[in-house]
Amino acid sequence: MGHRLTKIYTRTGDKGTTGLGDGTRVGKDAPRVEAYGALDELNSHIGLVLAYTAPPKVADCLTEVQQVLFDLGGDLCIPGRRSIDQSHIDWLEQWLDHFNNQLPWLQNFILPGGNPPAAHCHVARAVCRRAERVLVSLGKAEPVDTFALAYLNRLSDFLFVVARILARQGDRTETLWQPRRPAPQPPH
Repeated sequence: MGHRLTKIYTRTGDKGTTGLGDGTRVGKDAPRVEAYGALDELNSHIGLVLAYTAPPKVADCLTEVQQVLFDLGGDLCIPGRRSIDQSHIDWLEQWLDHFNNQLPWLQNFILPGGNPPAAHCHVARAVCRRAERVLVSLGKAEPVDTFALAYLNRLSDFLFVVARILARQGDRTETLWQPRRPAPQPPH
């Protein structure tokens, strides 16, 4: 096992820098730190979804996703480390297909919401998309693992489908987007 977190504060970051896993000190606003910070935020939003009651298979999948996100964060913290591969993406795709096959076909986009767990899952999906964009930006400055990018891309799709599953709990429904709707009538 690695280092134990016996002391939570070190004071080493008080001047705006942080240490990467290889000992390198970088600014807390460095693209690499921004990337693993976005993954941490995403992981926290998934934890919020899990704070609600979810179908057991959904909860198990989301917990596994949290584990992988910690691995990805570690990969970003330790330059050159790589924890995931194609099998992680395949796993996501298989569960995505499994859950999506239980849903009615979409003819239009849906509005984020439905109920609290579904709405929080939509927030996680949006944060996942942002984390993916941050990783793409990082990749313009230094190498980024292509599996990490593919995983985040697929994860946002997975979270969309999970939000749809969660929206059906408690006899709730989804609200379809109605493009170019006329403005509603003002009150009289």
